[in-house]
Amino acid sequence: MKYIFVILGCISLVLGILGIFLPVLPTTPFLLLSAALFFRSSPRMYGWLLSHRYLGPYIKSFREDRSIPLRAKVIALALLWITGLHCIIFLFPQWWLKAIMAVVVISVTVYILSFKTRTAK
Repeated sequence: MKYIFVILGCISLVLGILGIFLPVLPTTPFLLLSAALFFRSSPRMYGWLLSHRYLGPYIKSFREDRSIPLRAKVIALALLWITGLHCIIFLFPQWWLKAIMAVVVISVTVYILSFKTRTAK
């Protein structure tokens, strides 16, 4: 299981780094996922990530003030709702799948909105 967490952490790390340059991909959630996966699998990689010159501040600022940048919130919620509505309208024929998707989208929205909004980097 340790190796699976390391691999998933590396994939999440790459997505987080891409999120720095691509406006559609959020950075902080992927870096937080990487940190959590590395914490469970590799203390050395976890320490490296937290002490990294450019990536560490994303994680440290979230850990310190439990806030998400406004841009990350907007992108995450927009992608969540676009994907969720697409699944509900076009992909899921059964009413119970549509209901589950609606509950998931609403729950994740409430969870994201429960964090403070950070206006400055």
